[in-house]
Amino acid sequence: MTWAGSPVTMVRMRDLLFSVAADVGSAVEARWIVARAAGITASDLLTRLDKEVAPEVSAAVQAMVDRCLAGEPLQYVLGTWSFRTLELSVDRRVLIPRPETEQVVAVALDELSVQSRRLGAAAHLVAVDLGTGSGAIALALASEFGGALGSEPAPSGPFEVWATDVSRGALDVLEENLVALARRRPEAGARVRVGEGPWFDALPATLAGTVALVVSNPPYVSEAEWEGLEPMVRDHEPKTALVPGPTGLEAIEALLRDAVRWLAPGGSLVVELAPGQADEMRQRAAELGYDQTDVRGDLAGRPRTLVARLPVS
Repeated sequence: MTWAGSPVTMVRMRDLLFSVAADVGSAVEARWIVARAAGITASDLLTRLDKEVAPEVSAAVQAMVDRCLAGEPLQYVLGTWSFRTLELSVDRRVLIPRPETEQVVAVALDELSVQSRRLGAAAHLVAVDLGTGSGAIALALASEFGGALGSEPAPSGPFEVWATDVSRGALDVLEENLVALARRRPEAGARVRVGEGPWFDALPATLAGTVALVVSNPPYVSEAEWEGLEPMVRDHEPKTALVPGPTGLEAIEALLRDAVRWLAPGGSLVVELAPGQADEMRQRAAELGYDQTDVRGDLAGRPRTLVARLPVS
């Protein structure tokens, strides 16, 4: 590109957008890149098409385009990505939040509503998001449950969400996102607790047998599937957040097995999985003593979210 970084030639925002769109192959992505570099929203960008672009903005755009052309996911290039009502910081320490996981949150909110109705609106509900990564699930639950997008009736009792991860880097990203949430919505941020460690080991022992909801988007890609993933995923997103072992079922099986000790009677487990794993994992849940099991579809209708509840007594 001849427009970026030039100390002499000034370029209009409109021309910059056209140049970026031609390079990255998407007008939408071009708007995101240019808006982020300029420090404005995409809608504001459209009101400034005839404005000249400052050289430092052109340089920032060039750097972002170069990263995209090198194969880096746009979400990491931008540094943030939308997830339900949240704008989350993301980088290579965490998975990119995906629409399928937004549906997992919707299912988890439904299960929290079930628990609230069963126990009473004044009950103290505890939810746990294991392998939280960027904090997408945990922060969405803290932000939405009991609000306009959450359960009916709204709970009056205390609600806390534990967000855990074995990766210190992931927890650093989570904590950045938690600070942003707490600044914007202090009451939602105050609901979140953070724990470091593998799965349930990150929780205080006093929570055993008291948790209303365990939710997770665990790694569920097999080693063989990993080799076939597109390079944009395989070369940039953290493998440990995608691949739990040779079969891809190791993490889900561990969650199903261990959640029995941590869930309260009647408590719910909500787990994202691959469509081809749904039947086997539903059967495994029944074998472990969950008396209500179901698999919910994603936006494309594919089996995506396992829901399993323990007996009430």
